[in-house]
Amino acid sequence: MLKKYLPTVLASLCSALLAVAIYRLLEKPREVIIREPNATSYLSRNVAQDGITTGNAPRTLSAAPTEFTKAAGIATPGVVNIQSVNTGGGDGLSFDDLFGRERHPQRGASGSGVIISKDGYIVTNHHVVADGDKISVSFSNNRELSATLIGSDPSTDLALIKVEADNLPFLTFGNSDSVQVGEWVLAVGNPFDLESTVTAGIVSAKGRSIDVLDAQDKIESFIQTDAAVNPGNSGGALVNTEGELIGINTAILTQSGQYEGYSFAVPANLARKVIGDLKNYGIVQRGLIGIRIEDVNSELAKDLGLNNVEGVHITGVTPGSGAADAGLRRDDVILRVNGVKTATMPELQEQVGRYSPGNVLKVEYVRNGKKSVAKVTLKNRSNRTSIVKGDDVNYLQKLGMEVRPLSARERKILKLDKGIKVTSVLRGSTIDRTNLKPDFIITEVNGLRVSTETDLVNALQKAGKEVKLKGVYENVDEPYFYVFHAK
Repeated sequence: MLKKYLPTVLASLCSALLAVAIYRLLEKPREVIIREPNATSYLSRNVAQDGITTGNAPRTLSAAPTEFTKAAGIATPGVVNIQSVNTGGGDGLSFDDLFGRERHPQRGASGSGVIISKDGYIVTNHHVVADGDKISVSFSNNRELSATLIGSDPSTDLALIKVEADNLPFLTFGNSDSVQVGEWVLAVGNPFDLESTVTAGIVSAKGRSIDVLDAQDKIESFIQTDAAVNPGNSGGALVNTEGELIGINTAILTQSGQYEGYSFAVPANLARKVIGDLKNYGIVQRGLIGIRIEDVNSELAKDLGLNNVEGVHITGVTPGSGAADAGLRRDDVILRVNGVKTATMPELQEQVGRYSPGNVLKVEYVRNGKKSVAKVTLKNRSNRTSIVKGDDVNYLQKLGMEVRPLSARERKILKLDKGIKVTSVLRGSTIDRTNLKPDFIITEVNGLRVSTETDLVNALQKAGKEVKLKGVYENVDEPYFYVFHAK
């Protein structure tokens, strides 16, 4: 019986195997998706910052490259809206601010600000509050308070204001040096018409200069991002994914007046120094090396025998400055400051801008193909290392002049034991109307001898209504006199 059916069984088995083989050859591969029920994952969040909790609500894990809810939860309560109004009127002229908006001096401006302490200190942009004499702050909970201007710095476009409040949510400063190109960041603002806004992007570049600030000793070393920043967000926060403040949003490049892909923020490490000075002194204690500089290009690198097209070329050294004292010369090329690479002018300006007069910097440079190191003591615009009083500077600026003491060389050449040199005169100011010119050396105010800013301010304040300045110009034998009436 077995022998009878065995051929049939074997034939059937062979046919089946052959059919399977033919099917696999002819059938196209198919993608099989297996779906399994997964338990939903949650993260519990309870980030406290000086008593401020960002929340404890459950949330699902983000599928994005990184998640932003933590940063947004921390930053949003600490960003405010600022309205600056000039109640005294204006000349009726309008102009465009850094965000391309038309602004009217008689109405002031609006923007955002970042709370940096629980007792009410708020950082914003200089151009947001520059034209106003009345400042109001609106918080994320719709509370509104009046603010006082503590100080402002056009050179970095930063300002510090304060409201009388306590236990406010605030942002902590992060380390902007550690920010990497390509890193995710959030731009947080509080425009008046939208309340709080949060946008995400990446860091596109660092140390970027766009020649947007119009101020003496300006420092432009912006963090560039592609996070959407629009009018009203000026002065707002740029934060990392931990909610740390790494920059103050300041400007956009735009032709339409709206966001077009590029926004710029003042680095937090620079902002921290500027804001600290404004809080403590009312004015920035800016330390200067005392050099004129330019970027190194290919042609200059070839002429100077440099191996790389980078560094900052010294085109001139100010007599009596820290650079002169340290032996730096024209055609030296600065490569590093305190070990930090300074491949461009903005990078050098940012590094130096973090220090004050009297600080000593280790400056690495190349001269005639040889690397050297100089220890440079920073000085202020008066070639001194002492603290400058904000009240003195503001008083002289209102009159329309900036000054500095005479250097030892100038005293020797001019045979003067005292005197103070006018370095600039503001057009249309009280001093300008006397026809006094820069480089005039003031020796007396109403008969009182002067040699420092404090001497000059004290003498001017004691002078009464009629002020008589006596002094000389270099290479002119006879003295000059200028008279004006104090207000």
